[in-house]
Amino acid sequence: MNGTILVGTAGQGILRSIDDGATWHRLGLKEAIEFDGVVRSLAVDPSDPSRVLAGADAGLCISVNGGGHFKRVDSPMNQQTVWAIAFDPTNPKMVYAGTGAPSRARMYRSKDGGLSWEQLNIELPEFCQGVNRPRILTICVNPVRSGEVWFGVEEGGAWRSADCGDTWERVDTPGGTISNSDIHAIAVLPPADGVPQKNLVLTVNSVYTSTDDGQTWTGKASKERFDGMYYTRTVQVVDAAGSTLLLAIGDGTPGTRTRIYRSEDRGETWAPALLHTTPNSTVWAFGAHPSDPSLLFAGTKYGHLLRSMDGGKSWFKEWRDFSEITSVAWTPFVAPVKAHPQSIN
Repeated sequence: MNGTILVGTAGQGILRSIDDGATWHRLGLKEAIEFDGVVRSLAVDPSDPSRVLAGADAGLCISVNGGGHFKRVDSPMNQQTVWAIAFDPTNPKMVYAGTGAPSRARMYRSKDGGLSWEQLNIELPEFCQGVNRPRILTICVNPVRSGEVWFGVEEGGAWRSADCGDTWERVDTPGGTISNSDIHAIAVLPPADGVPQKNLVLTVNSVYTSTDDGQTWTGKASKERFDGMYYTRTVQVVDAAGSTLLLAIGDGTPGTRTRIYRSEDRGETWAPALLHTTPNSTVWAFGAHPSDPSLLFAGTKYGHLLRSMDGGKSWFKEWRDFSEITSVAWTPFVAPVKAHPQSIN
């Protein structure tokens, strides 16, 4: 594999590999992201594989050489923890970011590819019942309808905007079909082969779907579908048509039992992927790049990094263990990674 694998962690900053996972290197000294810092999110610019955004405990950081080095972007997110980042795939100059615990949960927008940012006009509670301080875990932009952006809060609901974040409406409502405000992931599948757009909202314990643009939702408890496991962590769209999906689920957080499920019919049915090594905790994050849909990565809460080379059908554990994995990305751009004494292997 030519490119750079990036693993965001809570405790080791970002680790990078440019030799297909044979060796790994932390960020060096005097970087915007401390080499023992917390990184919650990674996103590769869909228009330029050399540009990588990272959400850290220092704020929003950017790399223009594939993750070789990062600089902090001076923004309203300075010294806040950035939990989620998403580019608009049809207009990559438009980028969204969300913060959260231990910071206040807020949404931000950039109109110049992440160089400058503004806070969006939406007020989220400072505290919640389940995790004390909410965090924005997921942001999703409609892949064919520019300007339609979604985000989900643990805990604080699922939200949608049709105007690039100028105004927002809450999708989950008390007594409504989405009855849990603990939102872990959101995906939008474009119309394809005569089937309508499909929206997915994953709460902590259920998967909800809509085929009428979010007017009505159908949900089912995850423990009834996924081998008794309830902790519905995240979803990954594998192909541009939205026909193949991956879902990560476990028996809790950090969990002792986890699986990756794969769907080839837009989430109608799911089958467990083959895991050649039993993961040590719940799968927490996926990493993918559209340049090679067959190559995928997944990271667990307790630091196992898994790789698939067949579009998510089977997974092998990488030789190296990490600290808590929070996010994974890979880019076909080869970063100029230089080994530092603190970072080798």
